[in-house]
Amino acid sequence: MEKRCIASENLESTGFSYTLSLINGKYKMIILYTLMEFGIVRFNEMQKYIGSISYKTLSANLKELEANSLVHREEYSQIPPKVEYSLTERGKSLIPILDSMCEWGDINRI
Repeated sequence: MEKRCIASENLESTGFSYTLSLINGKYKMIILYTLMEFGIVRFNEMQKYIGSISYKTLSANLKELEANSLVHREEYSQIPPKVEYSLTERGKSLIPILDSMCEWGDINRI
């Protein structure tokens, strides 16, 4: 078996790095977790659930998750405006990873 040399490796070309680029950030994992737990969630509900997130930050994170096809945004033309968010099939494929992280946290919480 040939030894690998770290100097010749490129972490940016791995699946790990790609996945991390999609879910990286202070709130993206929390947003995904919220949608995993509650299914369809309105913007204001999510903001209240997360608590410490500003309107601008939540909006920007949701737009990035939507652009990466992890979150679906459904807008209803009514007054007052109604917008709901849910996981796409691609987003739902992250559920086993999120579940594993939850289990790890429950077991290893200090």
